[in-house]
Amino acid sequence: MKEKTKELSSALYSAADALRSKMDANEYKDYLLGIVFYKYLSDKLLYYVGELLGNPDSTLEEAFNLYKENAEDQDLQDELKATFSYSIEPQHTYTYLIKEIDHKITEDGKVKTFQISDLADAFKDIESTGSEFDGLFDDVDLYSRRLGSTPQKQADTISSVLSALSNVEIVKTSSDVLGDAYEYLIGQFASETGKKAGEFYTPQQVSELLTRLTLVNRHYPEGMTVYDPAMGSGSLLLNFKKYAKKYNIKPEEIIYYGQEINLSTFNLAKMNMILHGVDANNQHLRNGDTLDEDWPPIQETMFDSVVMNPPYSYHWSANKGFLEDPRFSKFGVLPPKSKADYAFLLHGLYHLKNSGTMAIVLPHGVLFRGGSEGKIRQKLLDSGIIDAVIGLPANLFYNTSIPTCILVLKKDKQDRDVMFIDASKEFEKGKNQNKLKEENITKILDTYKKREDVKRYAHLAKFDEIKKNDFNLNIPRYVDTFVPEPPVDLKKVSADLRKTDDEIQKNQTELVGMLKDLTSNDPKIMDGLNDIIKTLQEELK
Repeated sequence: MKEKTKELSSALYSAADALRSKMDANEYKDYLLGIVFYKYLSDKLLYYVGELLGNPDSTLEEAFNLYKENAEDQDLQDELKATFSYSIEPQHTYTYLIKEIDHKITEDGKVKTFQISDLADAFKDIESTGSEFDGLFDDVDLYSRRLGSTPQKQADTISSVLSALSNVEIVKTSSDVLGDAYEYLIGQFASETGKKAGEFYTPQQVSELLTRLTLVNRHYPEGMTVYDPAMGSGSLLLNFKKYAKKYNIKPEEIIYYGQEINLSTFNLAKMNMILHGVDANNQHLRNGDTLDEDWPPIQETMFDSVVMNPPYSYHWSANKGFLEDPRFSKFGVLPPKSKADYAFLLHGLYHLKNSGTMAIVLPHGVLFRGGSEGKIRQKLLDSGIIDAVIGLPANLFYNTSIPTCILVLKKDKQDRDVMFIDASKEFEKGKNQNKLKEENITKILDTYKKREDVKRYAHLAKFDEIKKNDFNLNIPRYVDTFVPEPPVDLKKVSADLRKTDDEIQKNQTELVGMLKDLTSNDPKIMDGLNDIIKTLQEELK
């Protein structure tokens, strides 16, 4: 982690100290991430006010004073509305609340103290701006008794978090640093949350691998469209911005589409996008059920890249009406009700451009299960759509310890070969989760690109080979990772046996000598002792 990102991440994360003793990570993440986002919006607006009114180097307090003095200026308000997709009144800015907490605000000659309702009003001010911000802070329950048993204790807890963040600079830094720091926070909460983290977070290394797989041998100098139908916190999508320059893509020309069924996670993704500096016009995010209601409309766009880490073996309706749905109709069968893995895959594939690439993480069962899944798999293979199968290490994810695989899919392949890569044994072992190192990711990408056999690691399987295996894609059928035991050196074994036998005899001889030195006045004891000596001497002959 870069030093600036590390410093910012640490400062942001430590601000949650006031909350950690009161609730678990899955709860306090909503407070911290929401408040960080609110501070970003507030500080960004105030700094801009300072620039407009002639003081580009103003502190937040100086900018606040300028804003307060000129808040009624219609030209100023028009400029702010034209620049930002949100608005915040002076008394609802983060800086104002900090002044309240520090007892620097007076009304009618009385010192005004911070109340929970002040922050609630600030949130409502932002949410009322438009649909983009509607309900964005719903998960920040400011009146929860977990914050304190009385309104004053609740206010004290929240004011501690606000104060801890007050001197943290999150606007006058690059969007990459801020975005990476926010992503770090999400990752830390995922680590603390455990299995619940699977709802919103894909480990960064896996996320990066998926993104980069879809960019191999693809060129988008004029920009590209990307789609994640189960986007969680949006990290898979945002990696395209991270790697844009490496692949000669203009970051500002990437158009993002994402759908997420969980409202809380959807709101997190919206915040994540904004904090990464993604222009509002370049992001199209939707809260909805990807399988039950197809989105986006096919006439609106097809995508250069589709990436996905959907919930594994998810239960879906599998209603027979879906046989008429263009996403599934050409396959003649539906994925089983108890396992929506192929439903997610076919949805993503339907929205993929003929010239695009899709990468999806799924459980190994999709490689060999029969029934309707087997029929779908065979049709995909017959069409040459499955480009690669990549086995990942176990215990990479927070919500499951099972090994998973990546399927890479293309519509414009000229052959029906499938590249098999077994990367399951190459990883860095962690305390709770295993991790893919950069060298592991690079090896997978290089192997995928070269499409050549690598002993005990990769195999390019021809279609006839796959057909002979009854379209079973179980990786061990194609990549033999067995390492034979080294041949036994019989001469060495014989020598070792002789050496051992010599040592036994030497020890027995010494034992006989020691037994002969023993004496007793009891005839029975001496008779028994002599019998033992006699037996040992016979063995030594």
